[in-house]
Amino acid sequence: MAGGQERVLRRRIKSVQSTKKITKAMELIAASRIVKAQQRVVAARPYSEQILQVLHHLSAGGAASVNPLLAAVPDADVQTVEYVVVAGDRGLCGGYNSSVIRQAEASIRADMAAGRQIVLVTVGKKAQSYFRFRKYDIAAAINGAIDRPSYEDARIVAQEILPRFAAGEIQRVQLLYTQFLSAGTQKVVERRFLPLDAEAMGLSAADVTKDAADTAPKADYEYEPDPTEILDALLPRYVEARIFGALLEASASFFAAQQRAMASASDNADELITKLTRQRNRARQDSITTEIMEIVSGAEALSTN
Repeated sequence: MAGGQERVLRRRIKSVQSTKKITKAMELIAASRIVKAQQRVVAARPYSEQILQVLHHLSAGGAASVNPLLAAVPDADVQTVEYVVVAGDRGLCGGYNSSVIRQAEASIRADMAAGRQIVLVTVGKKAQSYFRFRKYDIAAAINGAIDRPSYEDARIVAQEILPRFAAGEIQRVQLLYTQFLSAGTQKVVERRFLPLDAEAMGLSAADVTKDAADTAPKADYEYEPDPTEILDALLPRYVEARIFGALLEASASFFAAQQRAMASASDNADELITKLTRQRNRARQDSITTEIMEIVSGAEALSTN
């Protein structure tokens, strides 16, 4: 009996050791990809900042856009809200997927309770499978964009959002993703994505007046075509840049969460191996003790005879 238990424990130890090799490899891969993902986040910021600066100059130069992307709608008049939920394509990443999905579902239920219609766009297989299982209508599902996001992925997401918003089918777009703060800290953020905040972007009339009153030297630009036309053309590019930034943040956050989860799994494997090894040694000792007792008993029986 003791020998059989020892064999079972030996097989379990080998199984856990094999699992540990996998989790350790995944931990190292995720750790290496965090650095690359973080570098891509930093590298993408200047593009978005430059677009914003150009938009600000256009506004100061007399652009008076009536673009629907800037048309704010009072909350009381919002009838349809579109949610863009960015999660991962794979698991083994701790609470990364569940956190953003839980936040999205809570906000969706709050809007539904307020009598608003919901349009749902998912990025990542985990978000798609969750909301599909819960019988939510998914307008579009974009998968494969989190491992290594490209600008084309951001353009695809934007193409799902912009036509409906420009046509007035939806009055607000909410974006949910995981923001990368550091390798040890990420948080789920929910932001009003559309309409764009003209005042925060420096496109409001007050900002233009302030620029006009500013006595500091400024560059004098000549625009061809009209500044308003350029502004209308650049706003969708700015939307794409913001989506791309969110995808990069989500990607970096995914690998950071996966690295932590795999490190924890490797530590747990070490503890389990230690525990099973002790049980195996105890079983081996019991087996040896039993054999010695049998030998002693046999010797005593022979000596008695």
